[in-house]
Parts: sequence; structure tokens; C-alpha cells
Amino acid sequence: MLPQPTPVPPVPARHGLVPDLLAGVGYLGRGFGMWITSPKLMLLGALPAVAVGAVYLVGIVLLLVNLTSIVTWATPFADGWAEPVILTTRVAAALVFVLVAALFVVYTFTAVTLIVGDPFYERIWRAVETNLGNPPTAPERGFWGSLGRAIGDGLRLLIPAVGVGLLLLACGFIPLVGPIMVAVLGALLGGWLLAVELTGFAFDARGFTVRERRRALRTRRGIALGFGAASYLLFLVPFFAIVAMPSAVAGAAMLSRDALDRSTSASAGRKA
Repeated sequence: MLPQPTPVPPVPARHGLVPDLLAGVGYLGRGFGMWITSPKLMLLGALPAVAVGAVYLVGIVLLLVNLTSIVTWATPFADGWAEPVILTTRVAAALVFVLVAALFVVYTFTAVTLIVGDPFYERIWRAVETNLGNPPTAPERGFWGSLGRAIGDGLRLLIPAVGVGLLLLACGFIPLVGPIMVAVLGALLGGWLLAVELTGFAFDARGFTVRERRRALRTRRGIALGFGAASYLLFLVPFFAIVAMPSAVAGAAMLSRDALDRSTSASAGRKA
């Protein structure tokens, strides 16, 4: 039998955005702790990330090699400008393009890796749930049922990702502060999308829809943002993303339990 992770109590409620963001980062750190307590289980979770990451790495290299041509094609309006202005404009456009592309790379890498490695990541999630106590009894879907669920969730969550990408692209045209806004908003909004994506196992097992999942996570919005943004930044590092992926799944299982407990308490309070 594979070793189980050390029990992790929920993060207590805090006041203030910064403490909540740090608490969210703490969940990801606790997920990394499973590499010590359950190395074999986490190694299994890294295998799908290796396979998917290799494909994405090729795509990233091709993108960077052709970045100058892509930016030149996308900014024909700058052809007649003075040389310093052309250079500044196209460097800024290249930076914005890379930042927006990073959002889609990170998000789709997560979605595809979760689909490919669904059986492995479900084992990581279940190990965390079992150790925290009172795990849900997830319906037996079989391989194709699980695959269909993962693909369906990924498609439902893809629409917001496209919307965020278009928003970031528009922000990139704001003079001077555009690239900075894109970088900050990309981490925050991309982090939120990742938090929603990675917590799918816990909420699906309890019969929650994607909309209900978002609603529950909003009760821990700051913590979910801290967790998601930290995961987003780590996923930007190609090789480190392989180790971070199973850690993020484990941390998301812990975050899910916290959000579910808070959502249940809030609902009980309203009924009372």
C-alpha cells in the first residue's frame, strides 16, 4: 500500500487579502510536502506531466523562434513609423504576446495533463481526502466515464480562459502600463482559473457543478487566488511544472475541503 500524506488541518479564517493570499500559497507548499510523505504516489503523478510537458516544450521553442515574424505580421501599422518607435512598439507587443500566450499554455497544459493523468491524479486526491477523514464516495465511472468528465469540465472552463486572454490582449495596448497590467492580471485571473480547474476532483465527487464549484471557492476567494497564482507562476517554468503538477493537485484537494467546509457553514448560517 502506498504511504499516506500527513493530515493537514484547514487553514483558519483570516482577515485581510495578504494573509489569505499567503495561506493559499501555503496549501501549495503542503502539496509539495507529499513528495516527502508519498514519493511513489507523487512520482506517478509526475509522469503525465512529463509526457504533456515534452510536447508543450517543443511548441514553446517554436513560438520563441518565430516570435519576431509573428509580431511583425501582427503590427503592420507600425511599418511606416520612425525606427525607435517601431522597435519600442514591437518589443512591447512581443512581451504582451508572450504573456497572453503564457496564460493559454499554462491553462491548457493543466487541463490536458489532468485528462491524460486522470487515474493518477484521482489517486492523489483520494489519498488526501482519506487522510483528512470522511472522504466522499465518488461514483464509479470507469476509464471512459472519467475521461468524458475531464474533457467536459475542461471545455466548460475553456470559455472563461478565452475571455481572460482577450481581456489581457486588450490591456496590452494601454501605453506604458500595459505589459505590467497583463503580467499581474494574468497571474491573478489565470490563477483563479487554475484553482477552479484543479479542485475538480473534490467537487465532482460530491456532485457539485462547475458553477457551484466557483461559488464555493468564492467563500475562500483570497486563499484560492493565492493558491492558483502560485501554481500559475510555477507552471511557467517548464521543467519545474512537472514536479509542481501533482503537488498542485494535492494542495487543491486540501483547499477544496476548506472551501467546502466554509461553504457548508455559510449555508447553515443562512438557514438558521
